[in-house]
Amino acid sequence: MILRLLQSALIAGLVIVTLSGCLYRMDIPQGNRIDPALAEQLEIGMSRSQVEFLLGTPAIVDAYHPDQWYYIFYLKTGADGTITKSVMRLTFTGDLLSAIDGNLNPG
Repeated sequence: MILRLLQSALIAGLVIVTLSGCLYRMDIPQGNRIDPALAEQLEIGMSRSQVEFLLGTPAIVDAYHPDQWYYIFYLKTGADGTITKSVMRLTFTGDLLSAIDGNLNPG
């Protein structure tokens, strides 16, 4: 009886270990996923409302530097756990876009 119970436990353990490699792991995107074609439409001199209409709400607007907007994208792929990060900082002078640093094209 005990031998049969141990055999069942061993088989169940082997099945669990074998199937654990077959789990689906989904991609985890966070932040602003921006189409590169939209990012290319950015132009110095655009108003804040034009930029927000084009790219959406920024991920970060620093309370101490309200003239800087940050669009951040983070992706962890489920298949191999690769992490991709990209950051784009937009700087405004008054209400107009004055500088673009970085990009949102992962890689």
